[in-house]
Amino acid sequence: MLADTHAPRRWRVCPPRVAEHLRTADRILHAGDVCTAAVLAELAEYAPVTAVLGNNDGPDVAEWGAPRTAELDLGGLSVAMVHDSGAGAGRVARLRRRFPGADLVVFGHSHIPLDESAPGAPGAPAAPGLRIFNPGSPTDRRRQPHGTLGLLQIEDGRLIKTAIVPVT
Repeated sequence: MLADTHAPRRWRVCPPRVAEHLRTADRILHAGDVCTAAVLAELAEYAPVTAVLGNNDGPDVAEWGAPRTAELDLGGLSVAMVHDSGAGAGRVARLRRRFPGADLVVFGHSHIPLDESAPGAPGAPAAPGLRIFNPGSPTDRRRQPHGTLGLLQIEDGRLIKTAIVPVT
């Protein structure tokens, strides 16, 4: 998973340490602020791409096919994507309301990597929890110690493993 690549200012071509991970990807999720559709075309050379629009994305990214939000099934796991998840306070509850059927919500915008699990919805003890994941940015780390990307391992409709991987 990627977010906030901010091409061409921050991404001129796929960085080698990012490409190492993309070569083994079954699917690439980009949580917005691609900034140019050329990046999506480059990513599609590695694996099928699902991307959402970020606040810095131009018309060419929308024309490529990136919507504001996306909901997809990845091997039986219900995944939702949005660029800006809003403020940290109340984030899980807000995303649960926005994407009630999602097992995992992937987002970007803050450039701050985050992998957080929350229990099922209040009043529904049998309801599954919600995982929220921000892969950070591989190219614009801002105040983070490293540029990062995210990895998911999904088997039989279950999220088996997640990782936030430093790439700078």
